[in-house]
Amino acid sequence: MTTVEVAEDFAQDAHLFAELLRGGGPVRRVRMPRGLGCYIVTDFAQARALLADSRLRKDSQRAHALFESKLPSGATTQGGFEDSLGRHMLNMDPPDHSRLRKLVNKAFTGRTVARLRPRIEEITAELLDALAGRERADLLPSFAAPLPITVICELLGVAAEDRTEFADWSKTLLSASEPEDAQAAAQNMFGYLTAQIAQKRAEPAEDLLSDLVHASDDGDSLSEPELLSMAFLLLVAGHETTVNLIANSVLALLRRPEQLALLRDDPSLLPNAVEEFLRFDGPIHLATLRFTVEPVEAGGVTIPEGEFVLISLLGANRDEARYAEPDKLDITRAAGGHLAFGHGIHYCVGAPLARLEAEIALGGLLARFPDITLDAKPDELVYRPSSLIHGLESLPVRLR
Repeated sequence: MTTVEVAEDFAQDAHLFAELLRGGGPVRRVRMPRGLGCYIVTDFAQARALLADSRLRKDSQRAHALFESKLPSGATTQGGFEDSLGRHMLNMDPPDHSRLRKLVNKAFTGRTVARLRPRIEEITAELLDALAGRERADLLPSFAAPLPITVICELLGVAAEDRTEFADWSKTLLSASEPEDAQAAAQNMFGYLTAQIAQKRAEPAEDLLSDLVHASDDGDSLSEPELLSMAFLLLVAGHETTVNLIANSVLALLRRPEQLALLRDDPSLLPNAVEEFLRFDGPIHLATLRFTVEPVEAGGVTIPEGEFVLISLLGANRDEARYAEPDKLDITRAAGGHLAFGHGIHYCVGAPLARLEAEIALGGLLARFPDITLDAKPDELVYRPSSLIHGLESLPVRLR
């Protein structure tokens, strides 16, 4: 099989990247910009099947060793990040994954999340109030980012004054940063979360981090490394996904005014619209690394044992074999069953919270600024250099 060389700037047009790959078959052998060889899956059926395939594993320690063995000589990694912050349930296989997920599931049920609606509405209103009177704004730092950061930090019990610094570390870790920058961010995050856990252990409060520190299920509890990694996962994943869901959704509407008008005039379409935004331009590009523990047949290709597999959630959700006219935004479409939050045992635990925040944010924004327009040409917009996060660097708008 021919190996496709992936360009350094492939994230700038992630949908075109997935479309071009899928044109040569649903499973392609590629070499990523920093030299890692792996397989990328771009069609819906294969992506959904492999996301739930137990022959693909995620154990961080085994993955790290495999990663080191496959990198070309002289290539650098972030180093240390995997050990200090990467041992969370997203990077684990059963039975460890099952044990950890059971301890946090109850915090993110639909019923539990619904209780947060009044506070999310309040934060949304405060952010929109701050935009009142302005003609122009960058919606990322002024609205799309602070809303989910505030929500998850309040949920976990992170002090307001620490949130900006925390968000900066998170962005560095989830982008294609220089190794020394990523290492510094990881060390800062490690130190900060270690101190937070110690504080919650000594002085528990009514927040999720305190609950996790003191959690017990049938006598089971989280070890110190597990606590650290779980706090990292919930804080980072708890806002990064939603920041980009909100921003990508707004951009999709601004580029299709007829859909914006339809949603503005009929807010009852919001829940369904959020599902279409997730399908059409979701916040995750390539799902986190999996590796094969035995040969796997997929899309007419045999992926050997000991190979990394990246699953393109963006590609799968625009597969015309699953969705008619997949490149068309249609907020009335039956978009359910998309893979924006993954599938199988690693399905995003925070999906109910992300959906609720997006619904409230978009509804509030369109009600307050019904004439909002894009304040840049589409080709001037820049995407973050990340294989994982699909999100903009900025979103300039005219509010009136």
